[in-house]
Amino acid sequence: MATVLDFEKPIVDIQNKIEELKKLSENSGLDLELQIQSFEKQAEDKKKELYSTLKPSQKLQIARHPERPKFLDYVNLMCTDFIELHGDREGMDDRAIIGGLAKLNGKPIMIIGIQKGKSTKENLEYNFGMPQPQGYRKALRLFKHANKFNMPIVTIIDTPGAYPGIKAEETGQGAAIAMNLREMSKLSVPIVSIITGEGCSGGALGLAVSDRVMMLEHAYYTVISPEGCASILWRDASRFSDAAEALKITSKDLLELDIIDEEIPEPLGGAHTDYNVTASAMKSSIEKALEELSQLSIEELRNQRYEKFRKMGRFIEG
Repeated sequence: MATVLDFEKPIVDIQNKIEELKKLSENSGLDLELQIQSFEKQAEDKKKELYSTLKPSQKLQIARHPERPKFLDYVNLMCTDFIELHGDREGMDDRAIIGGLAKLNGKPIMIIGIQKGKSTKENLEYNFGMPQPQGYRKALRLFKHANKFNMPIVTIIDTPGAYPGIKAEETGQGAAIAMNLREMSKLSVPIVSIITGEGCSGGALGLAVSDRVMMLEHAYYTVISPEGCASILWRDASRFSDAAEALKITSKDLLELDIIDEEIPEPLGGAHTDYNVTASAMKSSIEKALEELSQLSIEELRNQRYEKFRKMGRFIEG
């Protein structure tokens, strides 16, 4: 059964009426086509109205939708000849971060992303998309491999944050993420990142120090989850809606603040309603960005990347 978000219930009510009319038409032989078409138009209009006026807290629900495409879905739809590369060369292979060699329109790239599961079993395998230090070290190994062989890097990000467990802290979670931030800034190949769902805290940033940072229309990108923010500010996680509004987590807000470079449109209803359309839009944006970045020298690439992150933020000097 498809997951229905709370704000989508008015659409579902109309769709239920349509199903009732179709059954009545079948069982009674009555011609109810005009009434059915009228309700179908109502459902479509209501959907357009709802999705054009979404609040940040509602976008949050879409970004976390359980049926939303995952990293490997995008790889399979956008790329060919994907070969996964395992391990951090220190004896571990974190399944929350997956990466490897692939071809995008016949050209080799290194594609790395955070994977979530579609079932309880898969989510346990992928640790619910929360990477551990070994995952960031594996990603760094693949970054360096791509750099050595002059391959562009694409990262796809969907995480509620890096894993906050004691073991992760003991094995250097903060240091592993910090190392990625530093080393990504120095790479001499083009890097493109897309936040496809959740982009939370350093767990997301550890794969996003890039030349082009993009977001899907209903994804979010933030320094802390709205629930975490509400717990700290108001001692009340249920005020996550207020926090989501204040944090400016949506693609439109972040585009305006120059945190991201592009918003990638999603099909009406969200990425989970049409994987192919979403992947096609992402692929077009990646190809365009890589084409533009390929025109730059190594020095220009690094300098622009440095300036991009240095200019972020607003402050007033007293």
